[in-house]
Amino acid sequence: MYDLIKSTATFIQEKTNNFSPLTGIILGTGLGGLVNEIEAEFVLPYETIPNFPVSTVEGHSGKLIFGKLSGKNVVAMQGRFHFYEGYSLQQVVFPVRVMKLLGIERLFVSNASGGVNPSFEIGDLMIQTDHINLFPGNPLIGPNDKRFGPRFPDMSEPYDLTMITLAKKIAAELKMRVVEGVYVGMSGPTFETPAEYKYVRNVGGDAVGMSTVPEVIAARHMAIPCFAMSVITDLGVPGKIVEVTHADVQKAAEISEKKMTQLMKEMVARL
Repeated sequence: MYDLIKSTATFIQEKTNNFSPLTGIILGTGLGGLVNEIEAEFVLPYETIPNFPVSTVEGHSGKLIFGKLSGKNVVAMQGRFHFYEGYSLQQVVFPVRVMKLLGIERLFVSNASGGVNPSFEIGDLMIQTDHINLFPGNPLIGPNDKRFGPRFPDMSEPYDLTMITLAKKIAAELKMRVVEGVYVGMSGPTFETPAEYKYVRNVGGDAVGMSTVPEVIAARHMAIPCFAMSVITDLGVPGKIVEVTHADVQKAAEISEKKMTQLMKEMVARL
């Protein structure tokens, strides 16, 4: 697997004149607008990149974008890959491993999620402080390559406390409402049943979604500090559960996207 990832990274370096990004960014459903703030220097559609999966989900355009955000070199995934698309968890995290070989020093991740904390509101931005992996597996299962990280990586700080503190400081300065919580990752593609929402809350979750956890596990395996933010697009709270469609999720995410973009853009500027 290392040789496959290395060959993909080498191809990208050749196509981008050895562009060296410091920050990697993964943009979730309806949250691709941050790329409009990037002064793009190179744009590579996923289908042109050897060994790269291709995004099949509406709201995920499928481009790897290299450029400057707040004057800093970044690489952004406009569209991610999901386990429910039929990809293995190793394929889902393939781009994160490629970004590591391209030189990223930190990873930003965004997602749309359902809120199960009764104090949350649709449109809230939730800073992820921790996660619970309820995917049917782990991207690190199988032979371990020490060139990426140890056999048993520590997960005592999955989300970087320094970046969390910075995000809260910036949000306060901007008078922007943010909440904090634990993200629970599940396989999908079905939205949760009322009983499943209750289960997620009972095991310690504040929000639930179908991404992020595999990518963060792979990033932490490679000692990459992570920051993740969820946009609460629907509520899995008793009395507030309604029928939800993917279009509803996209629409709700797009409404809060500007706030998330402003916050992440300012974070990149200060790091």
